[in-house]
Amino acid sequence: ILFRYVSKLKDYGATTTPTPPYEFMCQVGDPVLRAPAEPVDPVKVTSAEVQKIIAVMKNVMVNSHSVGISAPQVGCPLRIIMMEFPSKYMKLAEKDEAKTRLYQVFPLKIFINPIMEVTNSQKIVLPEGCESVRGFTADVPRYYEVKVSGLNQYGEAHEWQTHGWPARIIQHEMDHLEGCLFIDFMDPRTFNFNYWHLIKKLPKSRLK
Repeated sequence: ILFRYVSKLKDYGATTTPTPPYEFMCQVGDPVLRAPAEPVDPVKVTSAEVQKIIAVMKNVMVNSHSVGISAPQVGCPLRIIMMEFPSKYMKLAEKDEAKTRLYQVFPLKIFINPIMEVTNSQKIVLPEGCESVRGFTADVPRYYEVKVSGLNQYGEAHEWQTHGWPARIIQHEMDHLEGCLFIDFMDPRTFNFNYWHLIKKLPKSRLK
């Protein structure tokens, strides 16, 4: 399966040469995910170039059904993050899951040149995944509460102090800006392919 998948990707790549910002999530192995991101010139926040990156980030985040994204994930090594947890995601979650993970509905939040401060150092260990390590999850410890500050898409300063799941998302996206992935902080014993049980049910012809 993997060989055929890679072969198809090679065929696709041979005929296309996309340029950042990409309309897809970069995957682990792409150097852009392992390099520290550069600050955005505050004067250029409202420029067409930066606004295009923000628009693409939002589109990719929504299309991938993700709750957060960083500029490096669309191929742009810049210090931009965004996150959103709409009510429809809360409705899809099991009650026990929402309670355990401390889910909270919140609108679209965009931070350019974000700075994060830990406001409660208690750590919570929960399963975490990433659209740039697609299909895998693992337990990751995160601070219970943080505050993030930076510029919004209009170049205005703002901040957000939050706890639980939103705080986890912030920390996850901030890691991306430092060239880090959740797999760098996970408990390796909990590393899990989310669809492992389906592999057993595939016809033998699909496993060749």
